[in-house]
Amino acid sequence: MTPLLFLPGMMCHARLFGAQTAYFSGRRAVHHAPISGAESVQALAASVLAGAPERFALAGLSMGGIVAMEVLRQAPSRVERIALLDTNPLAEAEAVRDRRGPQIEMARAGRMVEVMCDEMMPNYLADAPGTQPLLDLCMEMALSLGPEVFIRQSIALRDRPDQSDTLRAFEGPALVLCGRHDKLCPIERHELMASLFPDATLTIIEDAGHLPTLEQPDATNAALARWLETP
Repeated sequence: MTPLLFLPGMMCHARLFGAQTAYFSGRRAVHHAPISGAESVQALAASVLAGAPERFALAGLSMGGIVAMEVLRQAPSRVERIALLDTNPLAEAEAVRDRRGPQIEMARAGRMVEVMCDEMMPNYLADAPGTQPLLDLCMEMALSLGPEVFIRQSIALRDRPDQSDTLRAFEGPALVLCGRHDKLCPIERHELMASLFPDATLTIIEDAGHLPTLEQPDATNAALARWLETP
């Protein structure tokens, strides 16, 4: 059975996919690759490929989806199928680029926690009771990675290429998934991605924002299972 490789979002690691790992690891080999060691999506994707199985199903969330698209561009024959969760195929918008510089300088000045609390995490989750443990987990992951990773990832996101042509060229099964209330990567962006793929399923997860793997793990697992079973 084809191994499943997960790529996490910015300032996240394998715990972002804890529920998915528990659900799928009894059925197939599940791998996680870090995306923290370089300042470009091209170098990050090359690092992922260096440690990945020869052929695999690839799932990336947010920045992980951005790196997943570059993996697909570099080695399309190795990716059997791809799932892009709460992500963006386009180059960085100018307004977002303008915010990166001050955020990077704050991280260099020892104020990464402030950036995470004030600018990043308020956009992560749908408005719902009982989300504080999920925010605590996000902060724990960010602190474990540290400011140097924040800076490298910010630069990689800032300078990323448009991947529209990469999606158009991929003929395998694709899942495009997002939370209904994603403030960072809205539904319209996912509709665009789904329209670019020759063979894509668009799934909207209700009562979720930017991190449906944490917010609605059962619904997310069900969508991933359907994708993995698509001929």
